[in-house]
Amino acid sequence: MIAMLRLNVDMKSSMSIGEIAQRFGLATHVLRHWESMGLLKPARVTASRRRYGPADLYRVAAILRAKEAGFGLEDIREMFAAQNPAARTAILRRHRAELAARIAAAQASLALLDGALECDHEDIATCPHFQGAIDALISPGHVSA
Repeated sequence: MIAMLRLNVDMKSSMSIGEIAQRFGLATHVLRHWESMGLLKPARVTASRRRYGPADLYRVAAILRAKEAGFGLEDIREMFAAQNPAARTAILRRHRAELAARIAAAQASLALLDGALECDHEDIATCPHFQGAIDALISPGHVSA
């Protein structure tokens, strides 16, 4: 009787794949794919139906946030699978450096657009504001991607 009661409590605090997909605005096939990659491990109940508990909610949210930060699914799996804090820290440091580089590139692009918006010259290439925004591209030591 106690085991049955515990199962019922667990069932009430869990969500179906459709419920969790709707909660996060995802298609159910996305959750199934993440499960196939080992990113999610929902409980299975009658007829092998998936049930997602509170820990799964945090895991889905963490996956989504990591994707927003530029992590690929393989990278997320690697981070989740890291067996010790040092390994996880190395992965996070690597991705932090990559994100910082993307932010710097985005800021340079924004400066270029701002320079172009300040231009009232007929030829944008001769505009001092625009030229100031692209000086870094023609300076010695600049390496193009």
